[in-house]
Amino acid sequence: MKAGQTVVLSHRRVDLALHCLAEASSECRPLLLLHGLGERTPSIRPDWVESWPGDIWGLDFTGHGESTVPNGGGYFPEGLMSDVDAAIAHLGEVTVLGRGLGAYVGLLIAGARPELVRGVVLDDGPGLHGGGPELTSGALVELAGLDGTSPDPYALLELSQDVRPPDYALEFVRQSVHLSGLDQPITVVAAANPSWLEAVSSDPSVVTGNLSEALFRYSTVSS
Repeated sequence: MKAGQTVVLSHRRVDLALHCLAEASSECRPLLLLHGLGERTPSIRPDWVESWPGDIWGLDFTGHGESTVPNGGGYFPEGLMSDVDAAIAHLGEVTVLGRGLGAYVGLLIAGARPELVRGVVLDDGPGLHGGGPELTSGALVELAGLDGTSPDPYALLELSQDVRPPDYALEFVRQSVHLSGLDQPITVVAAANPSWLEAVSSDPSVVTGNLSEALFRYSTVSS
């Protein structure tokens, strides 16, 4: 696969766009980028991942970018986690860099697929906070005038309100730590500090630092 090309993955009745942003001759595993809420994969390799020695890929979540916009909404982070699972099934072992919403989804997939996610970096971006740690009064919303373009307004609405209890997030930290075989499989580089990320950062196995150091460390982790 050449840089600039896109693989289309059929998953859960949607087509997911998985973009190759850079190809390398290095034996290093791919870096998988997960974008923020309402965003899409960059069209070219971002300069902030220039140092990654392996291939670089980016996934458009359902309802975003070139991936399918389904009818009627029904978005939740665990559903997006299954999008990432489909991408990993195609790529094999990866290191994940998630921004905003992608950071939260990246944490979930690190705990759900610890043997295949060899390090995850959690960074700032749209959708990092979600809807807070506790349930609020629900509302039934029907949006009018939708034309199927992305980002899907239902995704923007629903994923900005998903509940993120700190103890739930910590379960995925523990699964990643216990099953990945890595001493420090999670690195937080985000400056924002929502309650779920504060809990994650407080775990002794989680590193806080900067992006370049995190990418270097995970690029040297053996399979």
